[in-house]
Amino acid sequence: MMAARLTEAALRARVIAEARSWIGTPYLHQASLKNIGCDCLGLVRGVWRQVYGNEPEATPAYSPDWAESAKSEQLASAARRHMREIKPGDFRAGDLLVFRWRPHVPAKHLAIVVSTTTMIHAQQGAAVCEVPISNWWRRHLAYAFELRNPL
Repeated sequence: MMAARLTEAALRARVIAEARSWIGTPYLHQASLKNIGCDCLGLVRGVWRQVYGNEPEATPAYSPDWAESAKSEQLASAARRHMREIKPGDFRAGDLLVFRWRPHVPAKHLAIVVSTTTMIHAQQGAAVCEVPISNWWRRHLAYAFELRNPL
């Protein structure tokens, strides 16, 4: 069920609260089930379902190394269809970050901003966790998106 229209502050707080409720969920490629398993996209999908209702589009199957062979920015393109792109350095609590591991390879990792200094993401080989947005993460930040208020 879609959420009623919220103030911007309430929407951001809801996104963060839902993302935090996923902390400890084990990493599981292509999964999106709280406390069972998820990857970085699955975390975002799960938060989206709780905040907005149904996912806006079907997620195709993908391999763990899909970005290495991809020629397009598939995650960024999908995010643009449903969120407002912002300058990577202008992110705020509740926004979505997209990271690129290496130059000339499509961005393939997602995280949800908790504050200007912390984020929540699904860590491969571990679990969903809240971590500092260190200089390493900032150097690999490719895109940032602001979630829109439900209509």
